[in-house]
Amino acid sequence: MLDRRQAVATLLRERPEHLLVVPGLGSSTYDVAAAGDDPRNFYLWGAMGGALSIGLGLALAQPAKRVLVVTGDGEMLMGMGSLATVGAKRQQNLAVAVIDNEAYGETGGQASHTRLGVDLAAVALACGFKQAHTARTLAELQPLRDVLLHASGPVLAVIKTAAGEMPRVLPERDGHLIRARFRAAVVCGQS
Repeated sequence: MLDRRQAVATLLRERPEHLLVVPGLGSSTYDVAAAGDDPRNFYLWGAMGGALSIGLGLALAQPAKRVLVVTGDGEMLMGMGSLATVGAKRQQNLAVAVIDNEAYGETGGQASHTRLGVDLAAVALACGFKQAHTARTLAELQPLRDVLLHASGPVLAVIKTAAGEMPRVLPERDGHLIRARFRAAVVCGQS
């Protein structure tokens, strides 16, 4: 299994200028912030289950930008209906990376449904995603990075990672400030 922090850093290494990132609740946010805080990151504090829906709305509003949603398996399971909506909308500039440690990390590490056999990549394909893959090694992740950053979407990658606590990297938590700096970066081009 991959190291979660290393996997997210690999995805965001040499980040394209047009890439907007919507990290989900908790560990996904900490991992994206650890890879480098950026005004083009739209952090969601307290919006569990909503990352993909927000990412879809952003992709619809900004069709010239690439939107990457980085979320965990627990949040994706909670917002599974959004996979169907994304599949139906077929938004070409939308990609999803599910950091799957097979545990509900924010509530104590209980086994998530992915540990019990739920295959989120298969669900995404059944919902109409153009591509959906699973990576368990860095060698499998490297080509998926290109799919997530460049392939016509919607696309999804399930990235299997080891469970466990990592040091928290806390980005800005003020919702108004996050919105204002994100808007300045996206609309006005100020980074």
